[in-house]
Amino acid sequence: MPITVGELVEMPHLRLRLHSGVGALDRPVSWTHTTDLPEPWRWVAGGELLMTNGVPIPRSASGQEELLRQLVEHGAAALAIGEHMYAPPLTKRLARTSEELGFPVLWIAYPMPFVAISRAVAEATLLEQSKRLIRTERIYQALQQVSSQSSELQKLTSALSRELGCGVRVCDRLTGHDWYPGVAPLHEEIRNAVTERRGKLRAGVIAVRLHGDRRALLVDVPMHPDAVLVALPEPTEQPDALLLQHAATVCALALSQVRLTIEHDRRTGAELLLQILDAELPPSVAQRQLEEWGLRLAEVVCVAARNDDDPDLLRNAHLNLWRSAVSHVTVHRGGTSLTLLPDDAVQVLEQALGQGGQAGVSDLVVRPDRVVDAVREATWALDIAREHGTPLLRYADADPLLGPRSPAEARALIDRVLGRIIELPPEQAGELLMTLRVFLENGRSWQRTAEALHVHRQTVLYRVRRIEQLTGKRVADTGDLAALWLALKAV
Repeated sequence: MPITVGELVEMPHLRLRLHSGVGALDRPVSWTHTTDLPEPWRWVAGGELLMTNGVPIPRSASGQEELLRQLVEHGAAALAIGEHMYAPPLTKRLARTSEELGFPVLWIAYPMPFVAISRAVAEATLLEQSKRLIRTERIYQALQQVSSQSSELQKLTSALSRELGCGVRVCDRLTGHDWYPGVAPLHEEIRNAVTERRGKLRAGVIAVRLHGDRRALLVDVPMHPDAVLVALPEPTEQPDALLLQHAATVCALALSQVRLTIEHDRRTGAELLLQILDAELPPSVAQRQLEEWGLRLAEVVCVAARNDDDPDLLRNAHLNLWRSAVSHVTVHRGGTSLTLLPDDAVQVLEQALGQGGQAGVSDLVVRPDRVVDAVREATWALDIAREHGTPLLRYADADPLLGPRSPAEARALIDRVLGRIIELPPEQAGELLMTLRVFLENGRSWQRTAEALHVHRQTVLYRVRRIEQLTGKRVADTGDLAALWLALKAV
């Protein structure tokens, strides 16, 4: 059993004298802590005899009352003040608050060294510290039995739950859901506690009150800013804050192992998708390898996605797919991600992209030789979604009047509108197409187009008239102008 405040006062060699809180001398002391910092309650974990030279003691009566209330709230066992040092006069209000809260305030006779009191507490709590050391060792031993598989992470949290005497989960900080897949979802109240983090911070642990006197204890997982350890003790239980910190460290090491596996799988999947897009694999081989990834092409679509507001969400979207146990392969190209995944999992990816994300979804891939076309469909749908500010647009739902949606449609439009220009010698065709593009991009201004092309204004006029002659379209006609622009986009 820990030593009590009263037992410390009864040790004559420690020269401790009670100032107030006579009814609370049975409070147990698990450790000592010395500080001269302001707001000293921020540096206790619970059960400490807080020793100070008096600098942190406020001069006002209200400030002294608030000091005691905060120390009680954060679990300190007692306050011991060095006598004849730097403390201002202690007020009657402090003494009254001490009695009301059942919180002892002690004097340490000058020049008694604080370390003597610390040694006395350490010797008295040697057995308790030995038990804590054994529990800490068992917490780290649990890591040795964990592999990089998500099911093994569940075994780790189960082992931590047994050692800490309460439920333990590792959650995603942004959503509140479990960081790893395959477990029963947490109650919405707990998920909100994780995402909002509105609670009292003590010794690195945020305590959030839940319904029915229950609490969620949140501890940041080192090296993983997207993860948080969540402990769910019974109302009458108070898990050791230091052991919670050790548990978070063990979870950090385990998550690092898992991330290595996830990143390896992501890179392997990206290489496979690039090989398919570059036509380096026969269709039969491509289909077999995609099926090995759990992707049946009859149920798979391609999603092209961006998030210019928060690129990190785009880069980490594959983690959310992994947590949701969604089979997928993803590759990133110039700020856009291309992902093959089951059609019924598109919503998971959309949520992972966040509010600033936009995505285009292809038709079903169906066959391995349609993967390239599916990428084009998804990219085209994404372009239209970005132009119109739509979070997600399916290729099948996009307005075909906005432009060609497939290589076949693009070729037909080019042949119909620009075919006679394309048939010219390459140098002449390129010169006319470049002039048309610059002319339209500059609002059909003859002068700005001439300046952009570094030619005479009359040359631009001649080339545009030549384009009108070959295409049968007039740049002054709105319908003809739209056809010319869409044909240029198709090229």
